[in-house]
Amino acid sequence: MTEMAREAATGLDRDTGGSGQPVLDKLIALLDLEKIEENIFRGVSPAHSPVRVFGGQVAGQALVAAGRTVPAERKVHSLHAYFIRGGDPSVPIIYEVDRIRDGRSFTTRRVVAIQHGKAIFSLSASFQTDEPGIEHAETMPDVPDPESLPTLMERAEGFSIGHHGTPRPIDLRYVNDPPWITRETGEHPARNQVWMRADGKLGDEQLLHVCVLTYASDMTLLDSVLARHGVYWDLDKVLGASLDHALWFHRPFRADEWFLYDSASPTASGARGLATGRFFAADGTLIATVVQEGLLRVL
Repeated sequence: MTEMAREAATGLDRDTGGSGQPVLDKLIALLDLEKIEENIFRGVSPAHSPVRVFGGQVAGQALVAAGRTVPAERKVHSLHAYFIRGGDPSVPIIYEVDRIRDGRSFTTRRVVAIQHGKAIFSLSASFQTDEPGIEHAETMPDVPDPESLPTLMERAEGFSIGHHGTPRPIDLRYVNDPPWITRETGEHPARNQVWMRADGKLGDEQLLHVCVLTYASDMTLLDSVLARHGVYWDLDKVLGASLDHALWFHRPFRADEWFLYDSASPTASGARGLATGRFFAADGTLIATVVQEGLLRVL
């Protein structure tokens, strides 16, 4: 990472909010890891996260580290990750890449993120050369156009929730009422549907688009668990954290164009909630699938 990139990334610390290309550029810089040795990379965090590093950030950075050890013609098709410890946003994160396998069609990488001498996160990712094959996919739900929907800040108006005063590199539009509103109305929706896109232009490197979607995939997924019970992070006594996260990338896409994040929670028990999600491009193409289990203690 260059000094300019580091300055841009850590500049998120000084922001009092904002959106658009300048904030997105800081996310891009955050994903621009510094190579400090063969298979070893270093990333920084914006300190606006007062407790721990955002899970989508460490997952996106780890995928960048893996991808930089793989030939560009091999595209990531899946990742499986565990969140081991909360990350400290005040110190850099070291990413160590293990080159597990380089086969004729597939490449496998394992990444461990380290702080204070201990692993905080691990990721396994698989990459594949493009191949023809059979094709089918689920269809996208019938939902309103994203441009016709209120912005996140319009939806959050009048509520004391954590969206205020934080940088927003992802433009996010709720299709259904967001969980802080359904909490008030007494609804317990079975699905959480959100249009998303990077709030600006990303360029043409496909790995960057995949890493930005990975970042965004951790933003609203566990909301689908809480909404079933009429509770929300900032309005109730909820202690939560991502435990593991899996993503499958089915088709090429652009993360700076609208995609629908359709998620639901099939079960919750033992202070853990399971959430599943599907990503659809605006033309209805199924582009990715996600599953996450999270720790959720409602006090």
